[in-house]
Amino acid sequence: MIVRNLQQNLIELSHDWSVISVTGPRQSGKTTLCKMAFPDYEYINLERQNTQRLMKLDAEGFLRQYTKGVIIDEAQLVPELFSAIQLLVDETPSLRFVLSGSSDFLLMQNISQSLAGRVAIRRLLPLAFDELPEIQTMPTDEIMYRGFYPAIWGSRKTPLTVYDSYLSTYIQRDVRQISNIPDLHLFQQFIRICASRIGTEFNAQSISSELGVSGVTVKRWVSVLETSYILFLLQPFYRNIGKRLTKTPKIYFHDTGLVCYLLGIEKPQQLQHHPLRGEIFENMIVSEMLKQRFNRGESNNLFFYRDKSREVDILSLNGDEIKAYEIKSAKIINPDFFANMNVLRTLLGDDVKSTQVIYDGTDSLPSPHNGVINFRKI
Repeated sequence: MIVRNLQQNLIELSHDWSVISVTGPRQSGKTTLCKMAFPDYEYINLERQNTQRLMKLDAEGFLRQYTKGVIIDEAQLVPELFSAIQLLVDETPSLRFVLSGSSDFLLMQNISQSLAGRVAIRRLLPLAFDELPEIQTMPTDEIMYRGFYPAIWGSRKTPLTVYDSYLSTYIQRDVRQISNIPDLHLFQQFIRICASRIGTEFNAQSISSELGVSGVTVKRWVSVLETSYILFLLQPFYRNIGKRLTKTPKIYFHDTGLVCYLLGIEKPQQLQHHPLRGEIFENMIVSEMLKQRFNRGESNNLFFYRDKSREVDILSLNGDEIKAYEIKSAKIINPDFFANMNVLRTLLGDDVKSTQVIYDGTDSLPSPHNGVINFRKI
């Protein structure tokens, strides 16, 4: 059983919070995490139809039978649940509820209506590098091809089997819950187009022309993919530099294994000469940095920089301090890799506290100024 980095944070939160929400993509390990963090809590799965029916009939009465802690899986399926929990924790602050769900929109919508200010919210993404010691000796292409869903690392299931099942389940269940999309086949094509554009600026008009749907529809569908943790949009940084900077976000997926599946990559060897290998590598690093933030209970502080002549892949903002990162899939460091970050340091001055290249080589050079990081050590 893989111990997740978020586990200790959840345990600490339970000392002060009556309600904890754990959301994230389907099959990212939310249920296992909650059960490992709180082994003495009762467990309720609202995907079971009979349990869901009883909860909808009388949520308060159903929950009153539990006097200690309760884990409630797929909580977003029963909106009546949230007001009942509000009543119970206001009445008995010692009660503890852990709510998990795979739809961020539905879960957060219900929380904001009934439990605002009473819930500690955490997000669990697929496995992080330091949760998988195996990747230290595994070829890079194998890591990207496998992706980071626990089902692939905790069993003998092949990535093709896992992601085929994952996509079918996602389309048939989660999408129908979140949004009324009449043509699910066209929506599946849309997901594949998004996978082919990772690491690039999100252009709704271009995608709409390719699919034959409106730009408004494309933007709505992207929101569906964001809500269900399939992809995320990395926002541009534009502090005090005026109109030279882009204001269009870049598109990334939360998992490179799913990207490889959507691109028709059937074995890791195909990645060696794949035209999108660099973008897939970049996607893996960006999503890893986001996981590290979420696993510490921190919010997203990642941006990218682009003006008319240069780009820096990642800016990590901590107050007024900026750490800049270039991501390169090369195995050998080229001095040119630092060029854009050096210009950024000139533009932003002392605000830039660190410039680093994350690459696919074996050596690392710790340094706040133009350091070099083996991607396995980030």
